[in-house]
Amino acid sequence: MHTLLPYGFHHVAVPTQSRSRCNALPSHAQKAGAEPMNSTVELVTSQRYAAAHAEAAARIFRRLLRNFRGSAAIRVWNDATHTVGSTIPAFTLVVRDPVVLRKLVLKRSPLLLADAYFRGLIDFEGDLYAALRLKHHFQNLALSLRERGALLRDALCLPLKARPEGPVGASAAVRGVDAFAHRHSKRSDREAISFHYDVSNAFYRLWLDDQMVYSCAIFETPSDTLEQAQCNKLDHICRKLRLSPGERFLDIGCGWGALVCWAASRYGVRAHGITLSQQQFDYARERIAAEGLQDLVSVELRDYRDLQGEGVYDKVSSIGMFEHVGLANLPVYNATVHRVLRPGGLFLNHGITHDEEGWNRTVDSEFINRYVFPDGELDAVSNIQMGMERAGFEIHDVEGLRPHYAMTLRHWVQRLEAAHEEAVREVGETVYRIWRLYMAACALEFEDGGTGVHQILASRRGATSLPVPLTRRDIYA
Repeated sequence: MHTLLPYGFHHVAVPTQSRSRCNALPSHAQKAGAEPMNSTVELVTSQRYAAAHAEAAARIFRRLLRNFRGSAAIRVWNDATHTVGSTIPAFTLVVRDPVVLRKLVLKRSPLLLADAYFRGLIDFEGDLYAALRLKHHFQNLALSLRERGALLRDALCLPLKARPEGPVGASAAVRGVDAFAHRHSKRSDREAISFHYDVSNAFYRLWLDDQMVYSCAIFETPSDTLEQAQCNKLDHICRKLRLSPGERFLDIGCGWGALVCWAASRYGVRAHGITLSQQQFDYARERIAAEGLQDLVSVELRDYRDLQGEGVYDKVSSIGMFEHVGLANLPVYNATVHRVLRPGGLFLNHGITHDEEGWNRTVDSEFINRYVFPDGELDAVSNIQMGMERAGFEIHDVEGLRPHYAMTLRHWVQRLEAAHEEAVREVGETVYRIWRLYMAACALEFEDGGTGVHQILASRRGATSLPVPLTRRDIYA
């Protein structure tokens, strides 16, 4: 999620007399304890309030979007529409409640904008990606002290009390971050995984591919379907690991079982997957039975820290898993994989990375942890690689797949939007909005380069022969 309003107001004293232009209302409407007004006066007063609020909103938007290089429209609560730019607006920002605008200016928290969207208090019509790119405008917005003062004065003209929320049950669906404190105990990790992955198998089926792969696809051409691209990715992993019949293969964080089933059915390995998600586990077991792979594939509910044995597996994969481990726990994670992998065995570590070191508290990280990935933490790929080397792995290949994830996310958003009505029936409007905004914002983040995704291929030292061929031609043969 991107920072949408980081224009950094300073506190500015607001002279009392300067508020008069937004309070041009009958004096008896402003006095505490006034006698009840008849319905006609109430209607007139309400209309004048709405008009004053709309005028204040128009001034706020004119100041904030004065040098905006795109084209947009803003429609406020009384259906008044304001346009920016000289061409047809790429999107319309719909503000249904003036209190949202007041809070955005006075509290200066971009998360309020996302929260308001989830609750149906604002909406985006048209190109969602163009709307999210307002981030670049607001990041570079510079206002004089006088402009800031005027902005605050107009914000104070707006009401304090919000209207009722839009989607039913929005408060319950917009869950907070307080329950997760990045402790990464076995219990907290299990709860965090459940928070994200146990939304609903039926919900994920609406927008994932037929294989139910919830990680970056690999597109050989931009015209590839999502189904083809995910099959490309599954086969790429198997080829990169040089899977052979009879080998013991472990997939940590196996999801809905796509990779273990693919590896067993096409490469003849004996595959085992572990997950912390009950819904994924149930689905994977049904899938294994349906595909007749019970003799080759098994799955279990297990924390990676509870893996038993030494040198048990010939090959290990972890696809989209290390983001959930927690940076402080990466040494334990790497040591566990190292222990269960035989000397010379290959480990493919695939996950999302960050362009900055560490996982600091920012608007982006707070959004992800609050609404989507509790306890999720990212790091620079160089640090991930260094941690693997410290655990005793030899790095063979590092492959960046950033453009592929941006394309994957756009496919997911398109599919989710096309299945809007079904998604709402399954999880409700608020959860639909959370996922739509989250995935669209992530697509832009991958496109802009702030976030990446890498596959790191390594082997446990101690091999008696070369763990990988001298060239990589075999992967693409």
